[in-house]
Amino acid sequence: MIKNSLTAIAALLLLASCDEKRVFDEYKELDGWNKDSVLTFNYESADTTQLYNMFVTTRTNNSYPYSNIFLIVQMEEPGNKRIQADTLEYQMANPDGTLMGSGFSDVKESKLWYKENIRLPKKGKYKFSIQQAVRKANEIPGVQKLEGVTEVGLRIEKK
Repeated sequence: MIKNSLTAIAALLLLASCDEKRVFDEYKELDGWNKDSVLTFNYESADTTQLYNMFVTTRTNNSYPYSNIFLIVQMEEPGNKRIQADTLEYQMANPDGTLMGSGFSDVKESKLWYKENIRLPKKGKYKFSIQQAVRKANEIPGVQKLEGVTEVGLRIEKK
């Protein structure tokens, strides 16, 4: 009994120590991602000297119909409301159509680079907005409802 308890405690400590770099990790659950749906994440920064790596994280299932994904990601600084906007493209599937990412079931998690070695210049609340901008080939209007995306998140790690 005591041996099992010690093993469980050791396993928990090991798992917790594997994620020391994480300072923020939040997901929004989706049932299809409407093109007009903007996901927002708020991060309170207290350190202007730390370097960070930032990621958009997605969880997709086999009903995701495309080989890539386009995202519009905005970062709004505290105070002066300066906004940095990026249009990003990520590969989501292998050439044979199987989804990329980690996971043992049909749900795959992808950790997509957003910003690398970035310093947040001001203390306060940063607002991040993520919107899908997927379009079918040779079509101007965007995909109204993007199927197969079950969750989207933002992850911030210490460098």
